[in-house]
Amino acid sequence: MKRIVPSLLVLAALIGGTVFLRPDNISPLIDTSIAHRGSLMSRARVSVDAVKIAPSSGRGTINNLVIGNPAGFKSAYAIKADRIDLEIDLASLNQDVVVVHFLVIDGPEVLYQQGDSMTNFDAIQKNILSYLGGIESGMGAQGKKLIVEELTIYNARAQASAAFMNNKNVSVALPDISLKNIGTARGGVTPGELGQEVFGALNAKLSTAANFDRLKMSSDQRLDKAGQGTAM
Repeated sequence: MKRIVPSLLVLAALIGGTVFLRPDNISPLIDTSIAHRGSLMSRARVSVDAVKIAPSSGRGTINNLVIGNPAGFKSAYAIKADRIDLEIDLASLNQDVVVVHFLVIDGPEVLYQQGDSMTNFDAIQKNILSYLGGIESGMGAQGKKLIVEELTIYNARAQASAAFMNNKNVSVALPDISLKNIGTARGGVTPGELGQEVFGALNAKLSTAANFDRLKMSSDQRLDKAGQGTAM
């Protein structure tokens, strides 16, 4: 899952409070806001190498986005995306709602880890929900909102790990994700609401594709067979 995320949490960077956005200054603002806002929402380290938005067309890229894990999880990251392609409606930059025509995440890398009581993606969703009820609720109508007309995540490479697997990674097939008109019916969504919706869709796919109960049952059966072979 090279590009995920998603935004996943991070598209939220487009919104960044009450900043006056112009086509010629949006790239550095998004770059800075991704790490700061994404880290606040997820309670994990979020980093990005570069954001480039063409001031003439609104098309651009987010390069090398990495969303780390909250405390208690040992894998190197939750999501890593080499490149995210997007197009912003430049005319909307100084409106209350910023419109993103498309967000395309091709081939993101995802590490799905089971902890003591929940997975790393459950923990990130929980942290975003807490953010929605805390910092973001205090922003009220001051912050900009966002509409994403189309968000696509495809060719994802996902791996799962858990203590009963000796924390070794196993590859899992993750179906493509396509979300349309995020925030349209509500007149826009806040950064946290966007992150919650995208992470929710991703988490639902992961929990089905990498069902830890099923993986544990399969692991136990292999151990039983190995034990029977030794006894013989």
